[in-house]
Amino acid sequence: MKPYLALLSAQFRGLLQYRAAALAGLFTQAFFGLVIVMVYEGFDRSTTRVPPLSYAQVVTYTWLGQAMLGLIPWNVDPEIRNLIRTGGVAYELLRPLDLYKLWFTRCLARRSAPTLLRALPMLTLAYLFLGLQPPPTWTCLFLWLAANLGALLLSAAFTTLLSTSLMWTLSGEGINYLVICLVMLCSGLQIPLPFFPDWLGPVLDFLPFRGLFDTPSRLYLGHIPAAQALPELVHQLLWAAALVLLGRWLLARGLRRLEVQGG
Repeated sequence: MKPYLALLSAQFRGLLQYRAAALAGLFTQAFFGLVIVMVYEGFDRSTTRVPPLSYAQVVTYTWLGQAMLGLIPWNVDPEIRNLIRTGGVAYELLRPLDLYKLWFTRCLARRSAPTLLRALPMLTLAYLFLGLQPPPTWTCLFLWLAANLGALLLSAAFTTLLSTSLMWTLSGEGINYLVICLVMLCSGLQIPLPFFPDWLGPVLDFLPFRGLFDTPSRLYLGHIPAAQALPELVHQLLWAAALVLLGRWLLARGLRRLEVQGG
């Protein structure tokens, strides 16, 4: 475990150096967040039905999404993609380490460090000026933090799985586009999941995507009661474990047929 913790620490500290990129991302996310809020304000003013989330809750939901955007598995790990394209993965196999754990550790750092850089300023800005509401209780705040840890594990498992698929696809562009669409739609980033039709609810509840964003955000809002929080957290961990097992199996198959520089 010690080598993986050392790698996680090194990767994490390295990614924390990209402060200018985080600042640029902060302003970009604030702009898109304002656009989304204005759209929901228009819906709220024109609807005659009682929505599943109040306008104030939707605003908070939106800003939580902008703050935690770095946790979303948008793409493959560029370092791993470069290793597979150039054949450098052969050097990875020479290390006295488990390759899956090595890649998973990199993905943990890649999802956590940029999120930390952007989340705190985004939450502060949104709380002071943009309508972000504090959680109704300290329990909601604690559950939100716990659920974000589950989301981090789930996201790292997703990212490692996507990176492993490069052994067959090389570029990874196609699967990136597919994942972006699925994540945006099924995690609640595009539309809060409570707004989806009732018949689609069981499908979205079963899939792992809601654990990336919707579950933590609704725990923060208290929309998911604290008494129902444990099954939600278990849902995240079970899907993370399932994706880890799938990733391990896929990596083992890929390594059995791996060719480096035609050899």
